[in-house]
Amino acid sequence: MNTSPAVIDDTEPSSAVDQALPSATLGGDSKRSIEQITLLLFIVVPFLALAAAVPLAWGRGVSWLDLGLLVVMYFIGCHGITIGFHRYFTHGSFRARRPLRIALAVAGSLAVEGPLVRWVADHRKHHRFSDAEGDPHSPWRYGETLSALLKGLWWAHIGWMFDEEQTPQQKYAPDLIKDPAIRGISRHFVTFTAVSLAVPPLVGGLVTMSWWGAATAFFWGSLVRVALLHHVTWSINSICHAVGKRPFRSRDRSGNVWWLAVLSCGESWHNLHHADPTCARHGVERGQIDSSARLIRWFEKLGWASDVRWPNASRIASRRIESRRDPACGDAA
Repeated sequence: MNTSPAVIDDTEPSSAVDQALPSATLGGDSKRSIEQITLLLFIVVPFLALAAAVPLAWGRGVSWLDLGLLVVMYFIGCHGITIGFHRYFTHGSFRARRPLRIALAVAGSLAVEGPLVRWVADHRKHHRFSDAEGDPHSPWRYGETLSALLKGLWWAHIGWMFDEEQTPQQKYAPDLIKDPAIRGISRHFVTFTAVSLAVPPLVGGLVTMSWWGAATAFFWGSLVRVALLHHVTWSINSICHAVGKRPFRSRDRSGNVWWLAVLSCGESWHNLHHADPTCARHGVERGQIDSSARLIRWFEKLGWASDVRWPNASRIASRRIESRRDPACGDAA
């Protein structure tokens, strides 16, 4: 199956496209009340849990089981977003066999970051207008003064998700809407949210055979885990477009932020990503940890992934700021 991102034609009337393709969002493309209520609930509640995590841990309200569930569920969801939603579904960095395609869609949905098709549509639009007018979540939206940047960072981090101006899914992600299985997974975002939050307390309760074990597992493995993953992911939109090193040419302000690399599964090597959006590896220099690229390599060796767009020396050199050559590859975002 072709995994390349859909070609976006700004001249195509959105109404004609809307009529041709079904919605991949519960309640339809123009009605986001259910999604917004769900997102608001699972932004505020996990954030409060994260704020309470330190004093609770100080009081020995955490066990190794709780931490184990937090780490396992965190990296399942994180890699579901970075490998699945981002590098595969958004940018077509590799081809995936059908079982892996479905597994990546489900794993990303467990991150509680919104429906798959909407996530991809928003991100494709972000690349089309990165840090310019039309970008859904640029931290430079309000200007370059300190107060404007602080306001923009808040917008890029959280505020943009509740904006009334929505990205048309039929325009930016028609390839995903046409796949019934992917469309179905996207529409059942609320169901996958419930599953994601239910797994840790179920495991914690069964292992400890106690309600207390279920409660602490829910706190750490569900609430704190979701809050941490949310803020790490959102930091790519906000922090990585405001600060960081920029060794590669890009038409925006994307930067590399090293201290987010492990928790973001390699996504914070953001400058190279915007310089070469379809590349399957973001951390291309020595010492740049990119666990997502490592997993894609394993998928390739197992025969689950193919046609992986790996970087090579000439491709990387052509994108360096000090290079005098023109870019060797013109991959669209």
